[in-house]
Amino acid sequence: MTDAPAAPAPHKVTLYRNGSVYTAADPFATAMLVDGDTVAWVGSEQAATSIADASMEVIDLHGALLAPGFVDSHVHLTETGIALDSLQLGGVRSARELLDAVAGFSNSASGAGGTVLGHGWDETQWTDSALPTGEELERAAGGRQVYLSRVDVHSALVSSSLAAAAGLRAAGSNDTDGSAAGGQVKRDAHTSARLAARRLPAAALRGYQQRALAEAAANGYVALAEMAAPHIGSIEDLRLAVAWNTGPDAAPEILPYWGELAGSEEHARSILDGLDVPVLGLAGDLNLDGSIGSRPAALREDYSDAAGERGSLYLSSAEAAAHLAACSLLGIQAGFHVIGDAGLDAALDALDLAAADVGEQKVRAAGHRLEHVELADAESIRRLASYSVTVSAQPGFDAAWGAADGLYQQRLGSRRSGMNPFASLYAAGVPICFGSDSPVTPLRPWSSVRACLQHSNPEERISARAAFLGHTRAGWRAARYRNPMAGQLVPGAPASFAVWEVEELMVQVADGRVQSWSTDPRARTPLLPALDAGSEPVCLQTVKDGRELFASGSLRG
Repeated sequence: MTDAPAAPAPHKVTLYRNGSVYTAADPFATAMLVDGDTVAWVGSEQAATSIADASMEVIDLHGALLAPGFVDSHVHLTETGIALDSLQLGGVRSARELLDAVAGFSNSASGAGGTVLGHGWDETQWTDSALPTGEELERAAGGRQVYLSRVDVHSALVSSSLAAAAGLRAAGSNDTDGSAAGGQVKRDAHTSARLAARRLPAAALRGYQQRALAEAAANGYVALAEMAAPHIGSIEDLRLAVAWNTGPDAAPEILPYWGELAGSEEHARSILDGLDVPVLGLAGDLNLDGSIGSRPAALREDYSDAAGERGSLYLSSAEAAAHLAACSLLGIQAGFHVIGDAGLDAALDALDLAAADVGEQKVRAAGHRLEHVELADAESIRRLASYSVTVSAQPGFDAAWGAADGLYQQRLGSRRSGMNPFASLYAAGVPICFGSDSPVTPLRPWSSVRACLQHSNPEERISARAAFLGHTRAGWRAARYRNPMAGQLVPGAPASFAVWEVEELMVQVADGRVQSWSTDPRARTPLLPALDAGSEPVCLQTVKDGRELFASGSLRG
């Protein structure tokens, strides 16, 4: 369990009225009363008039939508803050442009001193996919160390001096650690380079985390599942992240995980005791395989654009099974980062082995989770459902790379149609929650909901309501949160919500052949923002347990 939440703000009563409240208690509710940290009432405008008095703050929503706050089920807090404040490389289209960007950043006031950090390059979008060398990066940065993470953060471009500081072998001398010509590092070499670039004082780490939390709050998030792991950052990094839950500053709640492999029940207990910080489980980015973009995702068949390559399995099924069994015996969540179909095969075989060892009931009861699960066929999904394993998926991946001419098509060919099978997972009864994997995709929850509605494979689209629940209540459930009412706005539930300025509200379904909106009162379906056209909803306020995390100046204007 996590530490107790931060002390609540001074008790006050707030009445929100003249808007639209997304609640199962009343699909036509226009008002909500918040008493301290709890939803006290939801109902009609007429009733709101009768209960309003001078002792409470009254906020006129002016037609805005008030809805449960978003939960991002997979983020990297410090990495997100670094990406937000570092060199942005999503727009570069060649090695030359990237080197020019490094040079310009190094010479700017904002880039003065220290390692040059950047994020977001994607060579599949370049006119020429040739990568710069470590020496070229060194020269562009004027001799400073350089670390530039690829968009998927499973590889990076590093300068020769950073490679040396990380103890990496010379490029091309031996590729067993992931060193390679062209300045790109993968696998173990990437881990070493990232950790070398992240040797930052606690104040700097905290500053980056604060930047990420502010970004999340401004986009309607009330909680973030932090997927920490030794290959990503230090335990000090995780301790700083968890400290936000009990600190004086109002911030989205951190739901912490630590991705370290355990070989036995005793080993798992010793890891937990040694952390000196409470975590929800030994799960998250404990990698069974890697990403599609950098090609370490483990596949049953070769990559379409790289004959002979099938990615990498970082753990055997036996190692993963021992970890699952250990966590099951302790009654805590285990989990793995799984993307390719061969990676998923290994995870499923591990579940079978763990169930044979400690019993299927203990495995099911622990509420294990798998992150990403991008490539899964019907049989794999059936096996997942049998163990009640939660899938934590990222709809933004399909929006970014699922198009007919996108990354998945380049890497996988016709197999891209089996990527991110949201509808199939739902149909099989697999619990599913959604996140961003920020900084891989941005903290933009409505874009993520839209990605579910507009999946590149029409057969895998889900309704806006299903997507919204996957981004809200399902996130709390996936973390086995202490309050079962979290993620909904009904009397007695936590007052954790966001207020949105919207152009239009409607009921949206996944099947375009069906009428996509309804004004029939008998449907009794709460309305959500229209996401098929126009601009995205604008966040006006974010509140967690009655504490305001973010507010636009226009809310009370």
